[in-house]
Amino acid sequence: MTVALSRRASDVRVIGLISLAHGSSHFFHLILPSMFPWLKDAFALSYAELGLLMSIFFVVSCLVQASSGFLVDHIGARPVLFAGVGLLAIAALTYSQSTGYPMLILGAVIAGCGNGIFHPVDYTLINHKVSAPNLPYAYSMHGVTGYLGWAAAPAFMVAIAQVSDWRIAFLSAAALEALILLVLWLYKYYLVDDLKERHEQTQVDTQDSHSSAQKTSPFAFLKLSAVWLCWVFFFFSMASTSSLQSFAPSALFSIYQTPLAVGSYFITLLALGSAVGVLFGGYLAAKLQAPERIVSSCLSLTILACLLLATGIISHSWLPVLFIGLGFGYGVVAPSRDLLVKNATPKGVAGRVYGIVYSGIDLGAAVGPFIFGFFMDSGLPKALFMGIAVFQLMVIPTVFKVSSSTTPKTV
Repeated sequence: MTVALSRRASDVRVIGLISLAHGSSHFFHLILPSMFPWLKDAFALSYAELGLLMSIFFVVSCLVQASSGFLVDHIGARPVLFAGVGLLAIAALTYSQSTGYPMLILGAVIAGCGNGIFHPVDYTLINHKVSAPNLPYAYSMHGVTGYLGWAAAPAFMVAIAQVSDWRIAFLSAAALEALILLVLWLYKYYLVDDLKERHEQTQVDTQDSHSSAQKTSPFAFLKLSAVWLCWVFFFFSMASTSSLQSFAPSALFSIYQTPLAVGSYFITLLALGSAVGVLFGGYLAAKLQAPERIVSSCLSLTILACLLLATGIISHSWLPVLFIGLGFGYGVVAPSRDLLVKNATPKGVAGRVYGIVYSGIDLGAAVGPFIFGFFMDSGLPKALFMGIAVFQLMVIPTVFKVSSSTTPKTV
């Protein structure tokens, strides 16, 4: 009993520290967009130039995420985590001292480098240091803090900018990230990544499978179809989510004459609904142990909600309900999605697999809004919700293919 309680306490500390870091990365997704009105006036920028800053951020993050997994497997997750958090603080500091567009671009590049390390680091530590019965709850809390980071950033940045200015807001974000880095450093013992043990697992797995390919090539995992199916899953999932976050207020204004301020409020409801959904999704994943059924059922409901929004006949009073429901459905999916990826990950190579798979998130975030921006510019706001429904529909077959081609593994 004492050992079990000690193990649970250790799991709680690890989950708490990793979730704190993950929440800060999502917080930094939105500190720059939150300041767009101030930056537009300060530097006479166009919306296209402001949007390009976010594309740069996510493209750099995608490239770093795809490669940082190899670094995690080479030097360990903890130093990479510290570097990523430190880079986010430096990025905010760079934003605060910007004298023109080139410095904003530099800040976006630094922020993308920092953001790109989190999923390979987080999931390597979670899968390696959290006991199997608590994994669904770890994925759940990890997801919740991400959504809360999204929800907190606009309120934090705008409130400070309104009472002072945008430079102070960015400096405050840098100070907040520095404080988080200090907390992680003080509790660094709980974030130790035993590379020797992970490498031994790789060798055992290689011997058990009688495969020389994995022993001779660190890229052997790229031949696994399940890895690329998971990448497709993340690409289309994030392409739909980021497009909804970017253009839903404008689309609702065009279709339902909903004021833009109210439409932005619906995005907050989407994030909060997702946070609640992730908590429930963690419980559901732990109890049912059927990730493919959970993901396909929830996505079917979110597809229906998007198609209803595209009809233009929904009552205004039902719009917030639909957005809460959409967020809840996205949230419930997350823990089961993470279990699917874990089951598709060979032993001992978690860092590089998560780096490749989760790079789909960043590329989807960069590509999705770019595609749907053309529909919005062409006066086709209903195509936003219809296209998002199509993207989600394309995800469902990958879930069953991943589930049928993998068996649970210990990482």
